[in-house]
Amino acid sequence: MLRVRDLGVRFGTRDVLDHVDLRVDAGRVTVLLGANGAGKTTLVRCCTGLITPTSGSVEVTGTTPDEACAAGRVGLMPQHTGAWFGIRTGELLAHLAGLHTDPLPLAPLVERLALTTSLRTPYRRLSGGQQQAVNLIGAVVGRPRLVFLDEPTAGMDPRARRTTWGLVRDLAAAGVGVLLTTHDMAEASELSDTIVIIDRGRVRRRGTVAELTGTDQDLEDVFLAATGSPT
Repeated sequence: MLRVRDLGVRFGTRDVLDHVDLRVDAGRVTVLLGANGAGKTTLVRCCTGLITPTSGSVEVTGTTPDEACAAGRVGLMPQHTGAWFGIRTGELLAHLAGLHTDPLPLAPLVERLALTTSLRTPYRRLSGGQQQAVNLIGAVVGRPRLVFLDEPTAGMDPRARRTTWGLVRDLAAAGVGVLLTTHDMAEASELSDTIVIIDRGRVRRRGTVAELTGTDQDLEDVFLAATGSPT
């Protein structure tokens, strides 16, 4: 679904991404871990055509990011979607579904993510977790083959977080490739088939949870050791 080779992004004199390699397969969840400013969001933006890399290549579902997104093969749940603030939740979801030729039925998604009673509420008045749920529906409603979820459970309560985990598992079971960023080590351990740890623009570690942690470490220990001190 996704193949990133030797990717580099430079802003001015700063290398935000440096020789990054990444792969996401169909039916698998790759979790990208990194501190704030490590380059996670920049990487997602390169993979969805929002940023042109300085060097290297990105292949999405066998073509370029722009072509894959234009064909409706990619779903993106960004961290922030401020443009939606002036619209009611139900109207927004109907609009997002209408962008696709064969969208998923909205009602089951709305019920599953506990948004039924919020459809007439303006998006700006939803809680942070409810806004995340709306953004998640927007990412998956078009039946994408590859989904990017940028901190999908930020602001969610424990029940909503567990519901979102279940939806991510269902996506993978249906053959969708998932790239997920998070700061939640429990979430990473629960959902990942592969974990990639990025620090200051470079991939430092990759593998399954078992491969990374061995018998005497937890994932947070591995993350802290791989990322070092902030600059």
